Amino acid sequence: MAYKALYRTYRPQTFEEVAGQEHIVKTLKNALATGKISHAYLFAGPRGTGKTTMAKLFAKALNCEEGIGHQCNKCRNCQAIMDGSHPDVLELDAASNNGVDEIRELIDKVKYGTILGKYKVYIIDEVHMLSVGAFNALLKTLEEPPEHVVFILATTEPHKILPTILSRCQRYDFNKVSEEDIKERIKTILLNEDVEYNEEAIKLIVNLADGGMRDALSILEKVLAYSGNTLKVDDILNIFSLESKEEKINLLNSIIAHNMSDVLDRLNKYITKGTDIKRLTEDLLVILKDVLIYNSSSNESYLETLNKEEAKALTYKISTDRVVKMIDILMNTVKDYKNVTAINPLFEITLIKLCSMDDEFSKKVISQPKVETKPVEEKVVAEEAKIPEPVKVEEPAPTIKEEVKVDLPIEDTKIVEDVIILKDAEGDEGYSITDNQMVNVMVVSKKEIKSELLEGWKNIKRLTIHPSLGKAATLLIDGRPLVASNKIVILEYQMPKLAEKVNLKDIQAELQTVLKQVFNRQMFVYAVSRTRSVDLQALYMNLLQIGKLPKAKDVILEFEGE
Repeated sequence: MAYKALYRTYRPQTFEEVAGQEHIVKTLKNALATGKISHAYLFAGPRGTGKTTMAKLFAKALNCEEGIGHQCNKCRNCQAIMDGSHPDVLELDAASNNGVDEIRELIDKVKYGTILGKYKVYIIDEVHMLSVGAFNALLKTLEEPPEHVVFILATTEPHKILPTILSRCQRYDFNKVSEEDIKERIKTILLNEDVEYNEEAIKLIVNLADGGMRDALSILEKVLAYSGNTLKVDDILNIFSLESKEEKINLLNSIIAHNMSDVLDRLNKYITKGTDIKRLTEDLLVILKDVLIYNSSSNESYLETLNKEEAKALTYKISTDRVVKMIDILMNTVKDYKNVTAINPLFEITLIKLCSMDDEFSKKVISQPKVETKPVEEKVVAEEAKIPEPVKVEEPAPTIKEEVKVDLPIEDTKIVEDVIILKDAEGDEGYSITDNQMVNVMVVSKKEIKSELLEGWKNIKRLTIHPSLGKAATLLIDGRPLVASNKIVILEYQMPKLAEKVNLKDIQAELQTVLKQVFNRQMFVYAVSRTRSVDLQALYMNLLQIGKLPKAKDVILEFEGE
């Protein structure tokens, strides 16, 4: 028997085998079960999403010898429809048969009765390709066909079909097949074909398919023809002239570091090996989108391409503002690809723009003053802190009326001694920690404590209905742990007013009580706005780069008045 392509070999033979399109399957099955069968259907949607397959399955359900709605795949009607030889199920490709004469010939055959089945089913693929004259010739028959005739029109461009045709059809819109459905289908096929594979290779094929099941199977077939009995990422990259994720991350790292020489060297390599530049541009967009999402949420479940470690590494190197600007430049480049004859020079210009871009985050790093630490009186041992994720919003200047020094309500701690109490214009007392003191807190903060707080932060919500702790819990739940050590946690708030409320002296004991109950930790709570958070991170990075950042083991945290 002649070889059959994978997408034909594994074409669904029942409604239950269809990947995705559950809304259409359910509607058609209900129509068959209740006998509410229309005379004309329009299946519209992207290529490779199952329009023609669904049309054949519907034709099979209409003509199966076991009764309407069945698809036994054993009777002569089902068998004939499966191999394309059924005399009552006719397929017409409108792309090559789009004239009036072809449609008139089809109409002449409509009046004749069926030969094998109960219904004559006419499947017209790419129906939008019909000429205006052909549409008009079809119009009357489509509106009032004989009872034994069903028309199924399939198209990828429904907007090109005459409104008079659309109004005579039941329209079903096919969606792109979900990544999970494509992935499961590919795994089933690989298992049946006894092919070795890894998850990364399947994920790459799914991305290339862009929601088309037929495209996914065609790509899979091409790769297997190249690599034999093993599905590997490197083979896919070679066949489709793609770059690995590691290479794309390295390119972005060079762009972020303003390393123009390395960026241009990489570009020359891409051009020499024939890399798909359009695809590379789109992949860079997806990576930057992941960075933006992780920068804002720190939630790895939302990441599409990067893993948590990769997203975190890029987040530490670039500000949110610059990420957004880079995304805008790349999106404009994708649009401009349609208007140029040669895309390589345009991509080169884009890379130069990205590499030359001013970074407000970097400017702040360069311009921050140096921090001088006090002589060591007592050592506090802790881990080197990780630089928190940079994010930006507006920060209003606080109103200060008077200041005095005070000991904070925490037992046995050096970290928060000599924090300043400020009185605002309304007379409410609030704590204040200077930038120099904050850098010291960042140096001795512990990653595992921050991770513990982040993972359990949602548990604070259960105390929001507590009669005495509800106010403090509600205030805490809106914040996000930025850095934390054994005795202090710094929270970040998008709304500066909320940060000011956290820093009020009167609520400090309640805040600590909430954290004690949820995490069993006695911690002083202090809050900053997102804008100040970015400034502090810039200061931290500047000190780190010039070698002036104090060592964690040498730090005495001593807070002074401003």
